[in-house]
Amino acid sequence: MRAFNIDWHNIDTVLLDMDGTLLDLHFDNYFWLEHLPKRYSQQSERDESQVRAELQQRMTARQGTLNWYCTDFWSEELNVDIVHLKREILHLVNERPQVVDFLRVLGEMGKDRILVTNAHRDSVNIKFSVTVIEPLLDRVISSHDYGWPKEDQNFWRALQLNMPFDPARTLFIDDSEPVLLSAEKYGIAHLLCIAQPDSQQPDKLVKRFPVIEAFDQIVNLESRPD
Repeated sequence: MRAFNIDWHNIDTVLLDMDGTLLDLHFDNYFWLEHLPKRYSQQSERDESQVRAELQQRMTARQGTLNWYCTDFWSEELNVDIVHLKREILHLVNERPQVVDFLRVLGEMGKDRILVTNAHRDSVNIKFSVTVIEPLLDRVISSHDYGWPKEDQNFWRALQLNMPFDPARTLFIDDSEPVLLSAEKYGIAHLLCIAQPDSQQPDKLVKRFPVIEAFDQIVNLESRPD
């Protein structure tokens, strides 16, 4: 794995996605593609394959919108308790490799560690309950706080009004190219994409942005950086 020459002296703020960046995306993929269709078909007493196809169509239609990420929306839409169903597979929630050390080193470097996620606050709280990342973050922002997903320029405008930061001195790490494109359009200077957000899937094909496989490619995790 090649190292990236990040000029940390010119970075004050590190914006970090949650699912697929700090946490393994396997939980979310398994929930939406396997667990929810299974439990929804049981509740509605319908064929699971038909339910899976229907859910996929309904979710695809809302991809990139705030509702796509909203537990309240899908609970009402499907008449199921999404939060309860997520708790049934909490054992699948895990930090990605090197995350804890990475966050600690960023803190030692004096960087602002800001979680910016499209996940609903319910999902954030569920994952915080079984991981150790929350105390290692300086601030937690859900796009639901503002009413726009990270794919929308209004999210970044609201973020800067709520939490002033210099886009030219900000590093943003995410696993979604559409989200990174939105951040790039807003003017965030330093952008990185995660190669393998889901530990059970192969690396993503990313064309536009530099890709990292591990956090030690951008910071020394063996000793405290200068």
